[in-house]
Amino acid sequence: MPELPEVETIARHLRPALTGRVVAQVAIAWERTIDRPDVTSFRSQIVDDRFVRVGRRGKYLLLGLLSGRVLLVHLRMSGRFDLRPAGQAPVDETHTRVSLQLDDGVWVDFIDPRKFGRFYLVDDADDVLSELGIEPLSSAFTAEWLSDHLSGHRGEIKRLLLDQSFIAGLGNIYVSESLWHARIHPARSAALLTPEESRRLHSAIVQVLLSAVDNGGTSLDDRQYVYPNRDLGGHQPHLVVYDRAGDVCPRCGHAVERAVQGQRSTYFCPVCQSRS
Repeated sequence: MPELPEVETIARHLRPALTGRVVAQVAIAWERTIDRPDVTSFRSQIVDDRFVRVGRRGKYLLLGLLSGRVLLVHLRMSGRFDLRPAGQAPVDETHTRVSLQLDDGVWVDFIDPRKFGRFYLVDDADDVLSELGIEPLSSAFTAEWLSDHLSGHRGEIKRLLLDQSFIAGLGNIYVSESLWHARIHPARSAALLTPEESRRLHSAIVQVLLSAVDNGGTSLDDRQYVYPNRDLGGHQPHLVVYDRAGDVCPRCGHAVERAVQGQRSTYFCPVCQSRS
């Protein structure tokens, strides 16, 4: 699933193509992609409206409209956008679920093989986003904030970091990477981290995310995450432990291991990230 760096990269690629453009028409091939409102209302509300801003909150794309409405998009497991000129066939017609044609003729295709992605056209973004936690790249996310809020959680630190109501935008890739950089075992109790460990974790989260954003996110071997211009992310060579089970830890030389937490793969170094 695309995480904060991937969604941020997609927003940056869509921004120049969408900002100022009017929606001329809509084609919907899979109606369940539209979560709200109903499909008829979605068509009538978005056609002839103008995109005025493109942003992100957590793992959601926020496409602001001149009417005041906001189109929120959650990509889920396999959703992605593709931009194509008028007259050009979709790059993946079989899996194109929703298409918006802009007033310059460009089509914005939402491609989603697994059909989990969702569109929400709402008057107030908080109708969808109210349960999300703090933004990890915001000024509000400080080492003090993290230390204070870890103290009340006795569950495993990795599971807590994946909780979108705690910190918005983190997922399996960047949680594993951040914990390695902070030298914290993924199964440690969040409440038992020392102030120094908490400080290291805060720094690691911020630096890992910023690096991934700078590199355009991570495209794994399945290539489900690509830019709207069909290029791949460039962060893959910078991953230290994620999907690297059996590889040598670059810090201590021990083999990276894989475990399962909450039905998700976790990658870590048992020496650098000792549980004791």
